[in-house]
Amino acid sequence: MPMFEFHCAKCKCDFEELVRAGDKIKCPKCGGRKVQKKMSAFAHKTSGGKFVSSSGGSGCSSCSKPSCSHCH
Repeated sequence: MPMFEFHCAKCKCDFEELVRAGDKIKCPKCGGRKVQKKMSAFAHKTSGGKFVSSSGGSGCSSCSKPSCSHCH
C-alpha cells in the first residue's frame, strides 16, 4: 500500500495516510475531505505490524509535523 502525505485545506494540518484503491481520504484532525496529496517518503511495515516512514522525520505515524496535537 502506498503512503501519501496530505494537506487539509480546512484546518491546514499535514498528515500521512496509507491509501488503497477507492479510499476516500479525510483529515484526522477536523474530518475535512478537501485534502491535497503531497509527495511522501517510502513506508515499510515493522515486525510489530506498524507502518513507519523511512524519511526519518520526528513526527508521529499519522502526521509530518513533530509538534502536531491531533496525533494522540
